Amino acid sequence: MNEPHSLAVVVAHPDDDAYGCAGSIALHEKDEGFRFCLVLATDGGAGQISAGVPTTPDALGAWRRRESANAWRAHGRIPDRHEWLDYADGRVAEADFEELVGRILEVLLEERPQVVATFGPDGITGHRDHIAVGRATDEAFHRARQTPGPGFRRLVHGAMRASTFERWNLRRQREGLAPWDPTVEYHLRPVPDESIDIEVDTRQVAHRVLAGLLEHKSQRDVLVDPAMDERRWATMASRESTVMAWPGRPPGSPLLTDLFEGL
Repeated sequence: MNEPHSLAVVVAHPDDDAYGCAGSIALHEKDEGFRFCLVLATDGGAGQISAGVPTTPDALGAWRRRESANAWRAHGRIPDRHEWLDYADGRVAEADFEELVGRILEVLLEERPQVVATFGPDGITGHRDHIAVGRATDEAFHRARQTPGPGFRRLVHGAMRASTFERWNLRRQREGLAPWDPTVEYHLRPVPDESIDIEVDTRQVAHRVLAGLLEHKSQRDVLVDPAMDERRWATMASRESTVMAWPGRPPGSPLLTDLFEGL
């Protein structure tokens, strides 16, 4: 008997989960037995506050927790488990690595998801919290799969295609914006197109991804280019690209089109 599809998304901040897998979650929400677990290392309390958002630095963490809940309600598929690890924003890399691995491992062993999604070594933006969470999740995944039982069939890393990065940078320059510099922390980091293993067409649910993104009001200024309108946001949400960190895709095999394809 095939296992029901299940997914654990392990990221650093509220809004890190708003892209990357949100479309895939919408596409699979009606699968029999589908389960979605979300693990957030920090509440993002040290983040920026976009103009017009009525909160303060002291209250931002609580505000972003509410944004996270609102975002998944707007998306339409609330996580079956929404776990907060409560590390300090911006300081996850300073946490004891074994402790961080252990806390993620505990959740993974309780959930035993088929697919675990997290950050790759580049953290997508080079953010030190992203990198620390991705590294700890990779380690937790490999430890978890040593325990016999269901799940742990695939580990994936969110990624941006180099061709997409180049196209976005050209547009930024045309609009008078500074191009993204992948050597600078918080700037996007692309991977070679040939490194992408799974590419999901999420056009039919892009409006739901966008609805979730729009609830992260406090971070709007850092989520997208200032000149980007909602139509372009929806275009951005029309494709999800990931790298298969484990097991690797056999050389020469076709690009997968779904997180659960072949499982």
